[in-house]
Amino acid sequence: MNSWPSIFNDVIGPVMRGPSSSHTAASWRIARIASSILNEPLQKAIIDFDKDGAWASNYREQGTSMGIEGGLLDLDITDDRMKDTEGYARASGIAISYQINSFLTDHVNTVRLNLQGISGKALQLVGVSLGGGSFEVREINGFRVNMSGNCHELLMFSVDAEPVEGIIKTLLPGGIELNTVMAGKRTMFQYKSSYPVPDDVIGQLSELPRMEEVLAVPPVMPILAGKGTEMPFSTLASLLDYADNKMLDLGELGLIYEGCVSGLHADELSLKMVELVGIIDKSIETGLAGTHYEDRILQQQSHLVEQAEKQGEIPTDPIINRIIANVSALMESKSALEVIVAAPTAGSCGTLGGTLRSVADHVNASTQDRVKAFYAAGIIGAYFAKGPGFSAEEHGCQVECGAASGMAAAGVVQLLGGSAKQAIGAASMAIQNMIGLVCDPVADRVEIPCLGKNISAAVNAYSSALMSKSGFEAIIPLDQVIQTVSNVSKLMPTCVKCTGKGGLALTKTALELKEKLNQ
Repeated sequence: MNSWPSIFNDVIGPVMRGPSSSHTAASWRIARIASSILNEPLQKAIIDFDKDGAWASNYREQGTSMGIEGGLLDLDITDDRMKDTEGYARASGIAISYQINSFLTDHVNTVRLNLQGISGKALQLVGVSLGGGSFEVREINGFRVNMSGNCHELLMFSVDAEPVEGIIKTLLPGGIELNTVMAGKRTMFQYKSSYPVPDDVIGQLSELPRMEEVLAVPPVMPILAGKGTEMPFSTLASLLDYADNKMLDLGELGLIYEGCVSGLHADELSLKMVELVGIIDKSIETGLAGTHYEDRILQQQSHLVEQAEKQGEIPTDPIINRIIANVSALMESKSALEVIVAAPTAGSCGTLGGTLRSVADHVNASTQDRVKAFYAAGIIGAYFAKGPGFSAEEHGCQVECGAASGMAAAGVVQLLGGSAKQAIGAASMAIQNMIGLVCDPVADRVEIPCLGKNISAAVNAYSSALMSKSGFEAIIPLDQVIQTVSNVSKLMPTCVKCTGKGGLALTKTALELKEKLNQ
């Protein structure tokens, strides 16, 4: 299966509600997969978190429970009912409870779902969040699996592999993978395909001797695996060589990249990005118009910049002032559980969208110019995703606001008509300035110091873009900068990796705010 991250699956997206993509979007996706596997109406769910994991201390405040409940209730993540999933579950007569236990895990963002359907059917599923909404389902009723939600899957459970394995291979059309997994005397066949399996084939499989159950699990990601084509470049160095030889800018390279990953035509990919840019614009407008949500620290502030500017209290600046206002508006929409685009995460969603909107407005960029800027940002994010990824619980905020700053810097250079080399240089400089950034959200809400970090990351992106476009040298190549992020994260203590157990989260004021909000 293609190992290249997708810009739409792993970098710019998901479209979601909730404070955190790693908490809310990933848990929603895991729960949707679990609901498909249960394959009957849910009666009861017990959700476990390991006591030593990152989610044990903040699963409610950062929206993990909201995502799980929405996924189990089969709500779309953009549904307005996501704002009160607990009430909706109660009204539906479904009991969902949470426990902090101790169980073997290999990832800090691990959740175990114990589900019971109305017929008494039981399911235990273990999933992990990888950052930015990406996830893996790693265990189903004792069977070790690897499900990322990016293809159609068929799970076939048999009490004996011998009589049916050969027949299964003859019945199934050519797919991406067919794996055999043993658990005791039972066998599970896991089939992955870019296309749904026909109903008549599922019927034939179900009638095989000693076959217990056959389950079709639909994808939850927008881009399906297995349709890609060969990439004309691999390393960042080969990408730059390709750009020089073909005289392409980074936005064009991003479009080629996603075309190779997805197998989709450039026109379709452009329309997908136009849709996301439109959602980001609407989120900014929603934030500037004013949002309200009870369980948050910061109410509306994004309008204050224009107000202060009009009153002569701050200097007029056509880009910096707009960056501050637009980034704040996006973060306010996120904190009010309005619809946003995680880019590359919900906690850093203000940086990319706020920066590119501000610069695009100033230079009167066309829709297609903006699409190319987001593709330039997206391919930077794809190389970052192939490195450390976007999980603050593993690497701190350097992989959220830091990555977003590098992406935004490349996007700004694209808007200013810069070359691929200048855009990559800008990304390198921007990320260099964010290495070691800790993640210490106050009161477990993704607001303080997250808002200030998003604004700082945005202004850093803008200044890095101007420097690179002016001829400043990044000196350290981007691939080495990204590797350094991974190296530094190994030296960072866990308490400053989105656990709420270090940094500003332990100040006297922060603890008082947490107590007040939790009441």
